[in-house]
Amino acid sequence: MRRLLLCLLTSLFAVHGFAADKAKAWQTLDHCRYVDRPANDGDSFGVQCGRSKLVLRLYFVDAPEVNLNFGERSREQAQHFGVSLDDTLKAGYQARDLVRNTLGAGFIVLTKKASAPGRGKEARYYGLVHAGGRYLHEVLIAEGLARAKGVTTTLPDGERSRDYLVKLGAMEERARVQRKGAWAHSTR
Repeated sequence: MRRLLLCLLTSLFAVHGFAADKAKAWQTLDHCRYVDRPANDGDSFGVQCGRSKLVLRLYFVDAPEVNLNFGERSREQAQHFGVSLDDTLKAGYQARDLVRNTLGAGFIVLTKKASAPGRGKEARYYGLVHAGGRYLHEVLIAEGLARAKGVTTTLPDGERSRDYLVKLGAMEERARVQRKGAWAHSTR
């Protein structure tokens, strides 16, 4: 009975999440630029698109933290990559720098303006960043500076997140095998 109830609740939330995901249309914000903020890291950073300023949280990835403010998350990331906390923080700085450098020439943000709650007071939204012909979260994973984890969504081209996560997982495995980024000192 308990298992049946759990399955029904899971199905209800999955259907509700899918319906909510479909209800919001993708918005394209162009002429965007990176905005330096003390809290920026590899998967959450300030952007300005035209006159609008916002904090963007990337879909699909979790980049290493740049400090120990979220100690449990940093420990989980260190365990995932099979590295020390110090190596995790170094990878966090590398991810932040990669994002800043990649976005220096301008980029496009795709968002549904779904709220990405955080501890800051500024509005924070989930989104995808397209720069230099690629999605930023894919660059982070390919360089070993993020793991395929986090909030997901159906992509703008209609690809389902479940299918897309398989591709991202393979990309992460390649980075691990090639010892890129956080994987460089991994025991895994």
